[in-house]
Amino acid sequence: MKTTFRWYGEGNDTVSLEAIRQIPSMTGVVWALHDMAAGEVWPENRIIEVKEQAAKYGLNIDVVESVNVHEAIKLGLPEREQYIENYKESLKNLGKHGVKVVCYNFMPVFDWMRTDLFHPSFNGDGSTALFYDHGAMKDLDPKQLVKSVAKGSQGLTLPGWEPERLAHLDKLFDAYKDVSEDDLRKNLKYFLEAIIPTAEAAGIKMGIHPDDPPFSIFGLPRIVKNHADLKAIVEMVDSPSNGLTLCSGALGPNPDNDLPQMIRDFHDRIPFAHIRNIKRFDNGDFIETSHLSSDGSLDIAEIVRTYHDVGFTGYWRPDHGRHIWGEQCRPGYGLYDRALGVMYVEGVWDECEKRKGKA
Repeated sequence: MKTTFRWYGEGNDTVSLEAIRQIPSMTGVVWALHDMAAGEVWPENRIIEVKEQAAKYGLNIDVVESVNVHEAIKLGLPEREQYIENYKESLKNLGKHGVKVVCYNFMPVFDWMRTDLFHPSFNGDGSTALFYDHGAMKDLDPKQLVKSVAKGSQGLTLPGWEPERLAHLDKLFDAYKDVSEDDLRKNLKYFLEAIIPTAEAAGIKMGIHPDDPPFSIFGLPRIVKNHADLKAIVEMVDSPSNGLTLCSGALGPNPDNDLPQMIRDFHDRIPFAHIRNIKRFDNGDFIETSHLSSDGSLDIAEIVRTYHDVGFTGYWRPDHGRHIWGEQCRPGYGLYDRALGVMYVEGVWDECEKRKGKA
């Protein structure tokens, strides 16, 4: 499998390309044009700019995360036709410059949800991490949450929490009040049927990201929560370009989600993997932890062994990390803990390779 690292761009990231390149096994950056609003066509000159920046350090730009899907597409509004055409143009432009995978999501309004960006870790080691307080969500005002997240972002962009997306929350929530999971699923199928032929021609595999967390929030519909949802999605369009971004941390809060089984069942439709650990609590809370299996509720070592067993050759990246050693960084996206995560995962992979050689 090919190791990658999420990078938010020059001037928008506390982690440099030079530092990323020094992580053992690193091949490329996972990137996006974060200043582009959902629905806009990504111009070739901007794609070339990022490609040249990464190439200076021997890194590729094979994986994009994300080309945001406009809410009109999710809602099935008439104007979705123009936004779908724009999406197809972006895919064509990305394919021209070597992009192989586009991660995207179909979550209404919010791309991900946490109630605390810098919660003290429960093991008392002094680190902090992203935290989800399940009980607090019941009485939480989405507008207040947006203000809190904006304050905690330290002036850096937080994908899924873009100002233009969240400027009219009341209007968005009103638009979704009569949208069921079946409605959202139909709109996803419509979108995929329209774009997958373009993705195929561009040499791109689409990878839908699971809902994070994998259950409804604020009464909004969720359709990428579990095994049945993933199966329904890959069956919507029978094409290798219609794939999954399997994120262990997004699916992990639901203890019923068997991640190794998902890998075994869908491995030929997983072009991109996010590997991270979380600690679940009986009341529904969860917090990000180190990648160590013993630190969280997910057996990351078993997950990596399963990827090895199925012959996974796609891209992977360490997902959210803790904030350690005094690092000042975008919430969940510092250098240190994610680099430690790379070494943990690569260590398990190396051991699998050695055992395979002795078999």
